[in-house]
Amino acid sequence: MKIAVAGTGYVGLVTAVCLAHKGHTVTCVDLNETKIKMLQSGKSPIYEKDLEDLMQQHAERLTYTTDYQNAYKDAEVIFIGVGTPEKKDGSANLTYVYESAKQIAQSAEKNCIVVVKSTVPIGTNDKVEAILQKEKVHDVTLEVASNPEFLAQGTAVSDTLYASRIVLGVESEHAEAVLKEVYAGFESPILVTNRRSAEMIKYASNDFLALKISYVNEIANLCELVGADIQDVTAGMGLDPRIGNQFLNAGIGYGGSCFPKDTKALHWLANFHDYEIKTVKAAIEVNELQKIKLLKKARKYYESFDGLTVAVLGLTFKPDTDDLREAPSLVNVPILLDEGATIHAWDAVGVENFQKVMEKADCNTNNIVYYATPEEALNDADLCFIFTEWADVKALDLQVFQTMKKAIILDGRNCFETEKMKELGVIYESIGR
Repeated sequence: MKIAVAGTGYVGLVTAVCLAHKGHTVTCVDLNETKIKMLQSGKSPIYEKDLEDLMQQHAERLTYTTDYQNAYKDAEVIFIGVGTPEKKDGSANLTYVYESAKQIAQSAEKNCIVVVKSTVPIGTNDKVEAILQKEKVHDVTLEVASNPEFLAQGTAVSDTLYASRIVLGVESEHAEAVLKEVYAGFESPILVTNRRSAEMIKYASNDFLALKISYVNEIANLCELVGADIQDVTAGMGLDPRIGNQFLNAGIGYGGSCFPKDTKALHWLANFHDYEIKTVKAAIEVNELQKIKLLKKARKYYESFDGLTVAVLGLTFKPDTDDLREAPSLVNVPILLDEGATIHAWDAVGVENFQKVMEKADCNTNNIVYYATPEEALNDADLCFIFTEWADVKALDLQVFQTMKKAIILDGRNCFETEKMKELGVIYESIGR
């Protein structure tokens, strides 16, 4: 089929490339000329496993353009995969979704299905439909469907190609038939529902996982106080099929582009309807406090960070991505700098993005030194924070911690066995152990 995709971020680009992989002809639309030129050269603007390889493999079926009029003119299906960033009040910013809808309405010259893939509050698809009807220029039928994504950064391509489920929120048999044709090459189970239920499935799923993480982190914090081991506890929990073993890793909180904004958006939406989802509100509060847990641990060893050299291993919110959104490093590093510390930072792929963020922040970036390896970052440090469980960190020869000036390791991702660190004779604190 001839498909257009609005947006070339995580959702839009991954969707487009995976649809091309399944045989569709796809045009990717973005108003950012720099991104489009990069894509046209065969390079991906985001770090995501297998994405660039698939882009190059299916280059003949992929087009990248800023010319939305031409892209939308005769497309059979148009996906909206633009960002829905968080506003200051916690609600979702739908500016890009509505602008895309307006552009589609003014450009479409044949009947098509407009599919909202961006994560949007319940009822947004109805508003998109209203915009399409109001703004359309040609005498065409523009139907709206909801098709939420369930990809995770770092595994976005496999999550799309081998999805646990494909949710189709439709209001007509025609829209259902067209979208089933789009996904005919996929082997994932398909759930067909109405648009509002599809919108809610996305929020309910993401917020449930955020709740699960926050609950485990609360239990981990209590484990430290009562002498239990969170890894033994979660191993026992995970054997119960009603609970499962996923999202039971204790740490210093969730980050990224989904869980933080989606919990806040659902909380805001409930408040808008004069209702409060107390569990989601609690998850938001727990996560914010969890991000600074290592700083609190560090206060036991140093009253002030002034003059200290602090090794920071991991800057991204999770491994296998260069995404820094809501990463614990963005909360902790400015505090360390503000108190006079020098930061020795390492990350596998996130340094460039971290530098950009720090340049915009009001902190002393002159006191950040970036290293090519975690071993170099650790050398002669007074303190070490582990924020991201990169494979390079987990594979470290533990003897490297002896190169620190004072071997105090605060591990926010439980990368090492406590007994081995004890045998090494270093000060090692992790989460819930």
